[in-house]
Amino acid sequence: MIETMISPVIHVVTPKGFQACGVHAGLKRKRKDLALLVCEHAASAAAVYTTNQFQAAPIQVTKETLHASHGKIRAVLINSGNANACTGPQGLEDAYVMRDKAAEHIGVKPEEVAIASTGVIGQLLPMDTLLNGIDLLEPIQEETGAESFAEAILTTDTGTKCTGVEYAEGDAAVTIAGVAKGSGMIHPNMATMLGFITTDAVIAPDVLQRALKQSVDASFNSITVDGDSSTNDMVLALASGLTEMDEIIEGTPAYDRFRQALTDVCTNLAKAIARDGEGATKLIEVEVVGAKTDEAARMIAKQVVGSSLVKTAVYGQDANWGRIIAAIGASEQPIDVNHVDIRIGSQHVLMESAPVWFDETLATAEMGQDIVPIQIRLQDGTGQGQAYGCDLTYDYVKINASYRT
Repeated sequence: MIETMISPVIHVVTPKGFQACGVHAGLKRKRKDLALLVCEHAASAAAVYTTNQFQAAPIQVTKETLHASHGKIRAVLINSGNANACTGPQGLEDAYVMRDKAAEHIGVKPEEVAIASTGVIGQLLPMDTLLNGIDLLEPIQEETGAESFAEAILTTDTGTKCTGVEYAEGDAAVTIAGVAKGSGMIHPNMATMLGFITTDAVIAPDVLQRALKQSVDASFNSITVDGDSSTNDMVLALASGLTEMDEIIEGTPAYDRFRQALTDVCTNLAKAIARDGEGATKLIEVEVVGAKTDEAARMIAKQVVGSSLVKTAVYGQDANWGRIIAAIGASEQPIDVNHVDIRIGSQHVLMESAPVWFDETLATAEMGQDIVPIQIRLQDGTGQGQAYGCDLTYDYVKINASYRT
C-alpha cells in the first residue's frame, strides 16, 4: 500500500503544467457556465465515456479528437447549462465549431482540444453566446483559476467537488488532482457527471487509458443516485509528464502506485457526487465481503445502494434489513442464501440469514448521521467490493419536477 496524501488544497492546476479558468458567458442566468483547462504542451490523454446509447455531440467529437491526436491534447473546453444532446446534425456541427473556436483562442490545432457539455437535453446551444464567452477565457496557474473552473462545470450541484493526492515515486513527488460535477441522473456505469483529472506523471496515453479504466470501475462506476444514466458523462485524464521521473510502465510497481493514487482521487470525487445527490441528506456506503468474485461483490453492493426501498429507509432512519436482503437477492449474483450477515452502522441485524436482536434506538440514531455504512458479509468466496449512493428524499422529486424551469 502506497502512502498518499489526500489534500483539499491540491487543485486541478497544482500538477505541473496546467492552467484553468471559468467564466459566466450567459448560458445560465447567474452562475459561471464556461470552463477551460489547458496544458502548456501536449499532454497524454485518456477518457472513459457514458454507456448510454444516445451519446451527446461533445462525446462524439472528443472521441474523434483523441483518436486523431493519438491521445495527445492540449486543452478541454466545458460548458454547463446545455447538454447539446439529441440535437441532430446541427448539434454535432455546433460541437465542432465550439472545439475549433477554443483551439483558435489558445493557439493550438483543433484536434488538440477536447470538449464536454452538461445541462438540459434537446436544446441547441446558443452559439453566439458561447463563442463570445470563449473570448473571455484566460486560464491561469493559480488556485482562483482552479476554483472558477470547478464552479463553471456545475449544474444542480450544491457545491464544487475537488480533491488531490501526492505520493513519492523514487526521489520525485507525483501529484494527481481531480475536479468533478454531478448530483442527479447518476447510475453505474457513469451518469450525468463530468470528471477532469490532471497529473504531472510521465505516462503514455495507452497506459494512462488502462489505469483510468481500472480506477473508474472501482469508483465512478460504483455510485448511484437515482438509477438513471446520462448522455454526456465523461471522465478525462491529462498527464503533463513534467515530473522528473522514469516513464510509468504497465506491470511495474510504479504503475501499481500510480493506479492506486488515481483510484484514490476518483473514489473521493465519486463519494462527493453521491453525497451531493439531488435532495440527498446522507451518503450510503455499502461494503460486500465474502462474495465469489470482486465483480460479484460490486454488483451486489450496487444493487443494494441503488434500491429505492433501501434509499427511502435510510432517509427515514429505519433499520429495515428486509429491504437490504431483498436487494441482495435481486442482484442475480450467486449467493448462499443461508449464510448472509448484515450490519447497519455498528448494529448486526442479520446473522447466518436469521434476524438477531439489535438496539433500534441506537440504529435509528446512527442512521441519522451524514454517512450510513452497511456491511454485507457472505460465505461464498474472497471477493469484496463497495458502492456508494445517497438517500431518496422529497426534495429529489421537487428538484427534478422543475429541472427545466
